[in-house]
Amino acid sequence: MPLYTHTLGEGPDVVLVHGWGMHSGVWEDVMEGLLDHYRVTVLDLPGHGYSRLPGAGHTLKDLAATVLAAIPAPAIWIGWSLGGLVAQQVVLTAPERVSRLVLVNSTPCFVQRSDWTHGIALSVLRRFAGELRQDYRAVLKRFIALEVHGSEHATAQLKQLKAMLFQHGEPDVAALEDGLAILETTDLRAEWSRIQCPTLLLMGQRDQLVPAGAGEAMLQRLPDARLHVFPRAGHSPFFSHLPEFVAKLRAFLDA
Repeated sequence: MPLYTHTLGEGPDVVLVHGWGMHSGVWEDVMEGLLDHYRVTVLDLPGHGYSRLPGAGHTLKDLAATVLAAIPAPAIWIGWSLGGLVAQQVVLTAPERVSRLVLVNSTPCFVQRSDWTHGIALSVLRRFAGELRQDYRAVLKRFIALEVHGSEHATAQLKQLKAMLFQHGEPDVAALEDGLAILETTDLRAEWSRIQCPTLLLMGQRDQLVPAGAGEAMLQRLPDARLHVFPRAGHSPFFSHLPEFVAKLRAFLDA
């Protein structure tokens, strides 16, 4: 089967890329907020949702190549979490295909390193990886609990994400393992000077996976970037702060 994509609307192309363990359904409300002026494409990454492609052996460059082959060009790319890493690799691979870049709770380096404190502890990520084969459903539910932790509407958001988790089918465990490996090993900081397109960084003040402090560090590395931190938001501000999220997004896209 080809990569699952779904396109609605007319106008400049916008591509929305979901995060680890989820699917394109997370963007439903954001998509609705863009359709009056944009042609919006959502997709399910390989091994996620409706994209029942072989799940194993996908590196970040593989994922970028796969989505590039299925998406119109040029486009504005919006990536959440792992999807933000994919979007960064897309612009590094084919800069002519990306007119603007939006990173939602995403950084070039997700794991803490000696010279990068703005990430998740390696032990936490490896614990998720070690438990995937035993009970991947439980791991995914614990992961989304981290995503909403700290948000002012955490309980309602957790219920919403749990209900959405398997709406597009069961994810491929090998694809989940590949995704965690990408999050663990990827460090694109040295390549960020090559990202020349206008870039918007959207962060959550209380994010437990991608600390908001990463935003200021990222601003120093990008030639043309701006930052907004959503107060009292966790890892998914497009759920907790939807009207403000869409307003900030539209202000950047419409400029």
